[in-house]
Amino acid sequence: MIELTGFLALYIVMLTAFVGIEIISRVPVILHTPLMSGSNFVHGIVVVGAMVALGHAETTLGQVIGFIGVALGAGNAVGGYVVTERMLDMFKSSKGGKA
Repeated sequence: MIELTGFLALYIVMLTAFVGIEIISRVPVILHTPLMSGSNFVHGIVVVGAMVALGHAETTLGQVIGFIGVALGAGNAVGGYVVTERMLDMFKSSKGGKA
């Protein structure tokens, strides 16, 4: 079992931030919206993690933090769906649609 120390966690966060910035900066502008909507949806895994943390919380502070995590993760997942819906609306033909 790998023990995750604070320094190692900080190193992983910095490395993933650097890799993320490098990847996003090389994506063509036309693909930013689909990439953002997909990444927001994938962040829905945060909801699962927050629910697990909330289920194991024993103190009131832990339950409050877990509830906030579930609420923020759910908001992020819903935002991913909203962005995807708006993106798909951009590709619909305006002929015969709304006047």
